[in-house]
Amino acid sequence: MKSKASQSQGLLIFRLTPTQDFAIGTLKVREIVPYTKLTSLPHSHPTVLGAACFRGQTIPVIDMAAAVGYRPLDKDELPSCSIIITDCQRKVIGFLVRGIEKIVECNWRNIEAPSRDLGEEAFLTGVTRVDDKLLQLIDVELMLSKVLPDSSEGQSAFLTDVQREQLKPLNILLVDDSLVARKQLSDALDGLNIPYQVTADGKDALDIMEAAVAAQHPIDLLVSDIEMPGLDGYELTFEIRNQPTMASAYIILHTSLSSEISVGQAQQVGANEALTKFDVNELIQSMLRGAEHKNSQES
Repeated sequence: MKSKASQSQGLLIFRLTPTQDFAIGTLKVREIVPYTKLTSLPHSHPTVLGAACFRGQTIPVIDMAAAVGYRPLDKDELPSCSIIITDCQRKVIGFLVRGIEKIVECNWRNIEAPSRDLGEEAFLTGVTRVDDKLLQLIDVELMLSKVLPDSSEGQSAFLTDVQREQLKPLNILLVDDSLVARKQLSDALDGLNIPYQVTADGKDALDIMEAAVAAQHPIDLLVSDIEMPGLDGYELTFEIRNQPTMASAYIILHTSLSSEISVGQAQQVGANEALTKFDVNELIQSMLRGAEHKNSQES
């Protein structure tokens, strides 16, 4: 039995408005620095305030409040603001926020998916309560897709006919709480005409896998995000590995975090691979290794 990775993670709590607290996972955060003078970036998105040099690297700085639909920062507010420097989706980005509150430990099981009534453009991946106050987790990936679209978005992978036929028979399940990441994953497989199922929730994924076993068509390959409300990728992997009827699935965990810690924990709970998302060619190559793994088990 694999050892169970802790679901507890640090959350950095900050203010975008005078009354509402927001958060991101601390694994995304490189450091927090006071506001510094920014150099303008011509033709950039309106919420990109400029660029600054940190530790020898020039990075864009985004007004996070404006980026998610709140009142933009005024010039007279800037001196009291802080810049959260993040490492997400292989990009180092600065987010300017009105104030830093604190860092807390939070269990993923205590984080709920945001209400569907908020719509897909709510820029939230989850909600929870800390000290009896509502805390909203920002969907950094969705925000970046709007402010700094990735030139690799919509990228396609090349497969030979033989490789495509290796993937087509597999029962594939994709899991990610981020709308942007789900679209990236789906687009990659749609472009290759590879069938799959997709869900936004780890608990739903476990239910789908149990139903697939009952239908005698178990999931062969699971591609799951790590950071998800309710049941995260580590916990999902642990649950699968400890149920003999599902344990043979090839599990690929992917994360927006450029972190060796994430990879180490993925291996600890029994994942076959861990990727820093998103590179469609890396993903497809991992899935092909999953197909080879399945074939070796059956031979």
